[in-house]
Amino acid sequence: MTSLFQILMLLLDVAKFIVIAHVIVSWLINFGVLNTHQPVVAQIQDGLNRLLEPVYAPIRRVLPNMGGLDMAPLVVILGLLALDIVLTNNVA
Repeated sequence: MTSLFQILMLLLDVAKFIVIAHVIVSWLINFGVLNTHQPVVAQIQDGLNRLLEPVYAPIRRVLPNMGGLDMAPLVVILGLLALDIVLTNNVA
């Protein structure tokens, strides 16, 4: 049971890393540090968008419009952290 718990915690850590990487890449693109005309950057952005858009879309429908500020990644990270806490406290 411990190994299953450790695998689940590893998957949560990977999911948090992917969300943070998506936020950082989008910031770098918006601030002009990265150019989406470069194939590698475009592929990374497209892959992260395809991976995370199904997670973000339902959250964006519930959240109010904040102008240009997207709060969906913050909600996802908070949800992953809450799930991490619940799993850690309930392991027996």
